[in-house]
Amino acid sequence: MKFKLNIKRKKETDTAPGKVPFKKKKKWKKLVAVLLILVIALLVWYFLRSDSAPASGVAGTAHRTAVVQRQDITSELSSSGTISPKDTYEITSLVEGEVISADFEEGDMVTEGQVLYQIDTSSMDTELTSRQNSLARAQENYNEALEDYNEAEADYSGNTYKSTETGYIQTLNVKAGDKINSGTQIAAVYDDTTMTIKLPFLTGDAAQIGSGSTAVLTLTDTGEQLTGTVTAVSNMDITLTGGRIVRYVTIEVANPGGLTTDMAATGSVGDFVCAMEAVFEPKLEGVMTADLPASVEIGEVLVHEGDYVTKGTPIFTIETRSAEKLMDTYKDALQNAQEALESAESNLESTQDTYDNYTITAPISGQVVTKNVKAGDNITRSSSESTTLAVIYDMSGYTFEMSVDELDVSNVKVGQSVVVTADAVEGKTFSGTVTNVSLQGSYSNGVTNYPVTVTLNDGMDELLPSMNVDGVIIIDQVQDVLAIPVDALMRGNKVYVKDESVTEAQGNVPAGFRAVEVTTGLISDEYVEITSGLEEGQEVYVAESTVDSSSAMMMPMGGGFEGGAPGGGRGGGPQGGPR
Repeated sequence: MKFKLNIKRKKETDTAPGKVPFKKKKKWKKLVAVLLILVIALLVWYFLRSDSAPASGVAGTAHRTAVVQRQDITSELSSSGTISPKDTYEITSLVEGEVISADFEEGDMVTEGQVLYQIDTSSMDTELTSRQNSLARAQENYNEALEDYNEAEADYSGNTYKSTETGYIQTLNVKAGDKINSGTQIAAVYDDTTMTIKLPFLTGDAAQIGSGSTAVLTLTDTGEQLTGTVTAVSNMDITLTGGRIVRYVTIEVANPGGLTTDMAATGSVGDFVCAMEAVFEPKLEGVMTADLPASVEIGEVLVHEGDYVTKGTPIFTIETRSAEKLMDTYKDALQNAQEALESAESNLESTQDTYDNYTITAPISGQVVTKNVKAGDNITRSSSESTTLAVIYDMSGYTFEMSVDELDVSNVKVGQSVVVTADAVEGKTFSGTVTNVSLQGSYSNGVTNYPVTVTLNDGMDELLPSMNVDGVIIIDQVQDVLAIPVDALMRGNKVYVKDESVTEAQGNVPAGFRAVEVTTGLISDEYVEITSGLEEGQEVYVAESTVDSSSAMMMPMGGGFEGGAPGGGRGGGPQGGPR
């Protein structure tokens, strides 16, 4: 249809002043009529649409639902962290001096115990030698003190003083009640069971006579011969009358019972004959003196004059208190020697430790990341403990820390599996294991977080230290169990099951549903395991409070809910919905 518009100019005199031309008034009325028709049509459409929509709260209202079905559920926690090598060690020096060797470079792989730095030890050599000598002397003193103590225990066993000689007691110089000290004369002792004689032999002959040789003695008065043994040969030359040069040979002979100090004899050793005769002497003729480190009181004398005693024969008893003090003297000496020995050992050990510090070895096996000091550099006292000489990474394994809040940390256990991803390695996952859950948390923004250490099981050839990674801890898993979305679980463990026979809402339960109490199992971010109360295939109400407006517009109303409810609380009750 074509419209033709004719415009005809009117003269100003055609219309009376203040009035609308007739044709213009007619067009305005037609426009108002069209607008009224449109408004009425919109109102009719609106009311017709409202009447066709079901009223809220009555049977037939469309609700978001899901179907109870079997599936696998995984409960997990996620957090990010930064990769660290299994072990990191910064090399520092505890001593000062010139570095004389540093035979390694950055990037080198080193093994534990490998020498990295050798520092000049000239300042320590003398001190170490002195400590070693001090220890040797202390050890000798201790050995002597221990020997003296053991001998004292044997000598003074039974609180008795024992003879130090073998022979007859000629004169007894002590009695009960006497207090004696070291050097006190106890008795005169004489032993003529063995007689000795010193015969002069020409120097040339004596030089050929050895100790232990058999000698034949001839008594001057009777001509009787006795067999003896050479016990000593003097090295000193003596000139006899007539200019003969001789050396004296000492011979011992058992006294058959008649030898006295008045008898003389000559002797021969092999083909060598003595130069002149000599008289016999008893093997022992002297004084037994006390060998004591402290004064003691005699309790009872156990021998008499004329008694024959041997080494170890008890001579007298010692009063108990005196005996205890006597042994305390030896104990004190032994203890002092032991303390001196321990002090010397400690000093040497300390000096040796310091000496060993001049050789710096790798504490771990790994890769040298940095080397800050080289051969020829000097380490001063001010820098020895503050300067990092080198840094070593143990690249045989990686770890990283996940921060877990206080509500979830109780669910994390050592040994749980962790799925790891890294931005630097797209499209690939790595596996890890929880190896430590720290008890030392940090408080921030009203929440306490705990560090959880994860050790990577693989990826060492693709990942590098300091890379950012995300970890997902697998808290628990169940397979092929009945499950519903978390938003289908209401407070009090209630679930609203679809029931067409229910025509009116019951409190928070919408029309068309009935409340059923259920028993839950594992709860993840999206699903809840149902162990009792529901059957597979039942349709349940799903709260819509967590669905955003864009999702609501895209989500069809009613029917099964594929994929569960988005959002939801972690490991706890659902969010939103009627309660």
